This record gives sequence, structure tokens and C-alpha cells, in this order.
Amino acid sequence: MQATKRALLIACGLAAATLPLAASAQAPAWPTKPIRLLVGFPGGSTPDIAARTIAEPLSKALGQPIVVDNKPGASGNIAADTVAKASDDHTLGVVINGNLTSSKLLYPKLPYDPAKDFTYLSLLATAPLVLVAQNNLPSGEAFFDAGRKAGNKWNYGSVGIGSVGHLGMELLKSRVPGFNPEHVPYQGNPQVITGMLGDQIQMGLIPPGVAMPQIKAGKLKAIGLTAGRSALVPEVPPLANAGVRDFNLEVWVALLGPANLSKTAQARIGRELEAVMKQPEVRQKLFEQGWQAVGTSPDGMRARVNDEAAIMTKIISTKGITLQ
Repeated sequence: MQATKRALLIACGLAAATLPLAASAQAPAWPTKPIRLLVGFPGGSTPDIAARTIAEPLSKALGQPIVVDNKPGASGNIAADTVAKASDDHTLGVVINGNLTSSKLLYPKLPYDPAKDFTYLSLLATAPLVLVAQNNLPSGEAFFDAGRKAGNKWNYGSVGIGSVGHLGMELLKSRVPGFNPEHVPYQGNPQVITGMLGDQIQMGLIPPGVAMPQIKAGKLKAIGLTAGRSALVPEVPPLANAGVRDFNLEVWVALLGPANLSKTAQARIGRELEAVMKQPEVRQKLFEQGWQAVGTSPDGMRARVNDEAAIMTKIISTKGITLQ
């Protein structure tokens, strides 16, 4: 009996000793080398700022450097495609709305499938847009009344065909019957601002960080926000106050990886990123750069992408918008 008990104890001990090894074999350590974080826009751009804000604290949490790699071009689609084709399990990307919601419709030969070629990780941060207008134009509902009377004599600017500023304005036009300003594309939001100041265009949908200095200086006027009240710009009312109904639009940045990103990496990123996005200093830094910190689950990010993609699909198809 004693010998049997000893044998059982030894067997149990051996089994217990192998449990960590088995767990280790099932879930190898990650990350094992520096992580490449691709951003499809230049350094200093709003997506780049958001990426660098989370990179440092996430790097500390993961115990490996995170190298932000700016790869601008094709409205962020070149960088997104690089992420989609990565196979080293250590390549991630920060993308904007269009890369996942409208690019597939605007670029017939888009080399990646937004729905199949990525692992969605988190919607990091959002911001409303400000409908900015020339200072001599009326405010509130009177602005849209004046726009109806102007017909297509009024123009609006955006950073290009298919941009959020362009598609957002077309969505706004669909929500305000008789309001029909013409689109004038520019290279960037500073040029849109210059166009308003130079009397070339009457309005544009502009990120708060670019719009508010001009508004506070009394050079331009805020008609309203493309979402509800925002702590980012509490002094600007929502467009609903000007009579616009069923209109909600934000710009956002999200974190993703390739579709083949390992389950181990996904779990570790999810756990550490959740904690990072709750850090007051991270939230404050994003806020100061014009972003409202969010930090959703992968499912939350996918739901947001799907909802917005449906809206943009309808606008693009109804208006016949193309990049050609």
C-alpha cells in the first residue's frame, strides 16, 4: 500500500510539473522582438500623433520597443496593405475611417479586403468634425436657409475625393433638402481654411484641432458639430441645433493587425491596451491633440466599421462618387 501511494504521489507530481510546460507550448511568449507600427500618413499628422501617444506606454507594457513606421500614400491604403500582407506576427497598423469603410468602393483595385485581411484590435480614439463657414454667413438654421437660396453657387472644400470631409458633406446634403454646395478638393485642411479666407469656398468639415484656432480668432465661424456635444469643443453646438436630423459622423483611428496575427498576440495586446487606454496621462495627451480616447474591444471596433461602411456605401453609390 505504501509503495502504491508513493507511486501515485510521484505520478501526480510529474503531471503537475509538466502543466507549465504544456501551457507554455500552447501559448508561446509574445512579443519576442520589436513591434513595427505602420501609419499611412506623415509624421505630425493626426493619425501619427495618436499612434505615437499609445506606442510608448504599450511598449512598456509589452516589454519590447514599438517602432512607428510612417508609410504615407493612397490615403493610408499603402500602409494598410503592408499590414495585411505581414507574416512576422510583429507588425501592426493604425488606420483611419476610409481604409476600412470606403476605400473598397473608391479604389476598384484595392489590394486588400477590409473585412477579411485584418485582425481588428481596437477603436482607439474619435473626434467630431466642425462645419466651418465664412464669418460673414449666418448661423444656425439661417445658414442652411441661405445655402438653399444660393443653390450650387456655394462651394465646400475637403482634403480630396473620398475623404471623410467629402463624403461627410455629401451625407449632410442628403440630410438637408435643397442644400447643394459644390465640392472643391484641396491638398489638405490648411488649404481648405485658406480657401474660405480667400472667398473661394464658403465652408468645409474640418477637424477641431485645425478649425478652432481660426474660429477663436474670429476669422471663421462654427456652424455646428457632426456629432453630439463634445468635451473636445464644448463651445460648439451639434448640427442638430441647426435643424439637421439623423446625422452623426466622426473621424477615428483604430489599431489592427494582419488576419494571421496569432491568438497569443491578440490576447496580450487586448489585455495591455485596455489598461493603457485607461491611463489618465494617455487620455489627456490624446485629448490635447484633439482626440477623445475610446479603446473598444475587437467586436466593438468591427461593429463601428460595419455601421459606418453601410452609410458610406449608400452615399458613394447614390452620388456616383469615383476617384476617376
